Amino acid sequence: MRELSLEFLRVVEQAAIAAARTMGYGDRHGADQAATEAMRRELGSTAIKGKIVIGEGERDEAPMLFIGEEVGAAEKDGDNFTRVDIAVDPLEGTNLCATGAPNALAVLAASEPGGLLHAPDIYMEKLVVGPSCKGAVELDAPVKDNLKAIAQRLDRDIEDLVVVVLDRPRHERLIHDIRSAGARIRLIGDGDVAPAIAAAVVGAGVHAVMGVGGAPEGVLAAAALRCLNGEIQARLVTTKPEHEERMAKMGIRDPKRIYFTQDLAPGKSMVFACTGVTNGDLLRGVRFFGEGARTHSLLVTLEPHNVRFVDAVHLERADDIKVRFA
Repeated sequence: MRELSLEFLRVVEQAAIAAARTMGYGDRHGADQAATEAMRRELGSTAIKGKIVIGEGERDEAPMLFIGEEVGAAEKDGDNFTRVDIAVDPLEGTNLCATGAPNALAVLAASEPGGLLHAPDIYMEKLVVGPSCKGAVELDAPVKDNLKAIAQRLDRDIEDLVVVVLDRPRHERLIHDIRSAGARIRLIGDGDVAPAIAAAVVGAGVHAVMGVGGAPEGVLAAAALRCLNGEIQARLVTTKPEHEERMAKMGIRDPKRIYFTQDLAPGKSMVFACTGVTNGDLLRGVRFFGEGARTHSLLVTLEPHNVRFVDAVHLERADDIKVRFA
């Protein structure tokens, strides 16, 4: 898998560049389509025999990068190619890109077959903390108790903590409980993968992520957290009978099960790659200049355990190229 990490980096870079060209146009569907088409094109030239296990629409009948689609240069044959399961979100935060808001990302995770949970496209309750707080929190514990445990592990007061929560009506009680405990809240409109990653990076200014978001995004976050030594605890949220039916089709038997990081991303070999589309907590967004574009990415692998922040210049014009430092 390590040999493929730079190939997967190329995939998210190109998806981010394509999405960034639509940034601020107010067209979330157009932005997502641009990113999806670019990601699918790049995956098609990658030397893998890949299978999409989390993709562009379990329910939406997406034309590409749909669950179960085979991708890679070995789509039709080529048993000598590496077999991988792939989870993608070509544009995590479509609304963020459409409005130019922070933390839009192009995201991909890959592992050996069976290394990523086949999560249905439903909601998931999540609790994310960084390496220092692993084992100190519980998904079902009162919010105040979890915040107290996080503060103790970080040797600071609860008032010093920043918790990221999606700004949704369903989180009214959660927001009240966090504020009552004394912690500060950063409300976000979309995209909880970026803050989950930030929670696992010391100094990023995020100490926890709490609340209900998408299950596919939970698996993507878990892949990153496996490599960054962070922790996610999660439980699927079923509100309709059809949710349990979809879970059963994906082999999930217990709707009340609490999943930990290694349950969501159990692979022994793991690659996680993301590129900033808009500026965010950890990554700068795509910047265009006369001769091309500049990207900022995070590339992490589990074996070997490597973390790379990659600043890349993509030159598009052959004549009169000028590479800028800043």
